[in-house]
This record gives sequence, C-alpha cells and structure tokens, in this order.
Amino acid sequence: MNTDVVVGVDAGGTRTRAVAVDRAGAVLGRGEAGGANPNSHPPQVAAARMGEAIASALRGAAAEGCVVGMAGSSKLVDPGVAALFHTAFARAGLTAAPLVLTDAEVAFASGTAAPDGAVVISGTGSIAMGISGRRRARTCGGFGWLLGDEGSAHWIGREAVRATLRALQSGLPLGALPTAVLEQAGVADFGTLIHTCNTNPPVHLATFAPLVTALRADPVAGDIVERAALALATEAEAAWESGPVVLAGSVAADDNPVGARLRELLGAHSTRAADDGAMGAAWLAGLMAFGTMPHPVDGA
Repeated sequence: MNTDVVVGVDAGGTRTRAVAVDRAGAVLGRGEAGGANPNSHPPQVAAARMGEAIASALRGAAAEGCVVGMAGSSKLVDPGVAALFHTAFARAGLTAAPLVLTDAEVAFASGTAAPDGAVVISGTGSIAMGISGRRRARTCGGFGWLLGDEGSAHWIGREAVRATLRALQSGLPLGALPTAVLEQAGVADFGTLIHTCNTNPPVHLATFAPLVTALRADPVAGDIVERAALALATEAEAAWESGPVVLAGSVAADDNPVGARLRELLGAHSTRAADDGAMGAAWLAGLMAFGTMPHPVDGA
C-alpha cells in the first residue's frame, strides 16, 4: 500500500471537495460531498459531509497528512463542534487531526507557490486576506451579508434590487436592469418586490447578480459593476504588503466584468487566478509531510 499520500480539502457552503495525492503531486483519488461550512449547515451534517469527501478521496489508503480549507472554520472553537469534526476525520481514515485553515489560505496556495501576497475571494460573499509564510497575516472585509461583503454576488444582487426600487419610486420609464429584475422576480410593482425579497432567504439576492454583469452596458448596471470592483480593489490593497494577488470566486473570475475591472484596478500588482482549492490544500499538506512537492500550477 502506498503510504506517501496526503489529502487536501476545500470545504465551502455549497460543496466539499477532497483530493488525495502522492509526494509527486499525482492525483490518486477525489471525493465530493455537499457543503461543510458549519455556519451554513447543522454542524453534524457539515462534519458528516467532510468525512464523506475525505473517505472517497482516500479509498482506504493511509494518509501522511491532511490540510482542510474551510469556510466557517472559526466555528471549530466550539468544543462540541470540534468533536463532531474530529470524529468524522477519524472515521474517514485520518490517523491524525488535519490542519484546518481558512478557505482563503488554500485559495492563495492554489494560485501560486509564493509564500507571501494577498488573496481576494468574491463569490456569494467576499473577503480579502494578506498572506505571510502561506498563512493568514491580516483580514480585510468578510463581515458577512448583513454587515458587508461588498463586491460579492450578494451585494451586487442587492444593489440591483435597490436600484429597481428607486426606479419604481421615481415613476420614470424603467431601464434595462430594473426591467430584468422585475421579470426574474416575477413581480411588477414596488411592494411585491420588497415582499418577495424579504420572504426569500437573504442569499437569494445573489441570484440577481448575473443580470448586472449581463447588462453591464446599461448605465445603472455599469455603475454597480464599477463600485463592486472598486470595493474589492480597496480590500485587496488594504490586505497586501508584497507578492502576488490571487483572485478567487465567480465574481472575481477574469470572464466576469467585475473580475476584469478588478484586474485593471490592480494593474500594479501581479495577479493570479486561484485554481483548485483542494489541490492547494493538498500541496500545503505535502509540504508539511514531505518537505517538498511540485506546485500544481507553478511546478515549483
């Protein structure tokens, strides 16, 4: 049996992906399960999904080490929650507790072999993090949907709905974005739009974000795109001290207008796209277990 195996895990609110690799970085197995963020799901459910993904990736192999990048990792300070996850890790075949990092730290590692830099994640939520020695040095933003997450899909969708409400209040002819928001929501008036948005879970606002990027030529949508990119760039600059800036998440992708504009605003920096978060975590696990391992992107 090959014992030169490490496991990397990227656990988010929507899905959890695990990968087992050997000391050369070759993939030996992959596993996937539902979201394992213990802030988004009941901790016992999140822990079970984490274990399921790791067990599927290992396929009965013994692991030399494991690194987990987890959204909601701060929840593990609760002893009861931590116990649930440690039980799941053991049942999955891990003989030692993994190193649990934030999803931002493994996203940075997935995009570059550099030890220092910054990472910006913008998906449903947003956060920026300064990285030193491949670990978190400082965090900017990431306050969640209620208090911040500027530049995220949730924020963009909320701004689209707010712009639609203002347009309805004005009594003027509706532009392209308000018209599209009303059509997608299946409503036609001010009060019903507010009722619909307040009835749905807050995360539902993120579903309006693609309308903004698709209609970016519309002045209202274009303004939201610009403000989103500026907000993310501001957080990135606050987090950065040296090294590359790794961009992660659907909104920060280079084929998204917000991501494209963000790259322009960060033109003075070397920007990299995050790759596979699970592979980034596995690479970090390999460095810890074996001392060296080819980086999945840089090869260094």
